[in-house]
Amino acid sequence: MPSYKYVIELTDADRAELNDVISKGTSPARTILRANILLASDRNSKRYMTVAEIADVFHTTPTTVQTVRTSYCEKGLSATLARKKRETPPVPAKVTGDVEARIIALACGSPPEGYSKWTLRLLADKTVELGYIEDISHVTVSRILKKTNLSLT
Repeated sequence: MPSYKYVIELTDADRAELNDVISKGTSPARTILRANILLASDRNSKRYMTVAEIADVFHTTPTTVQTVRTSYCEKGLSATLARKKRETPPVPAKVTGDVEARIIALACGSPPEGYSKWTLRLLADKTVELGYIEDISHVTVSRILKKTNLSLT
């Protein structure tokens, strides 16, 4: 019998939580698969299986089974079942709160000479001219003003 670096021995609470995840069926398929792998890997269970057997029964690879077992031993149950959240957004926001505040303040102020009121394009051009931001669309200015219920009319 091969020796395993990570031996899975679930507590009663862990086993109950895993059975709950499987029986409800509302969790993502990946979470249910991982719960099934952990239950099948439990040494104290009647249905204990080897890595190869688990991979065959749940139609996955032995690498996936081993990854789930390793994750459970190193990080715990909740980290194994749940996906890791991203620390940063995929694309950093171009318009920060500071830029928004400056645009709002500009829109509340008096318009440039020769104009009776601010337009979205005028605000966008003035924002770039003053160096608040490198480039901004009049549509983005519209969204900023809409968030604050500020109207240019």
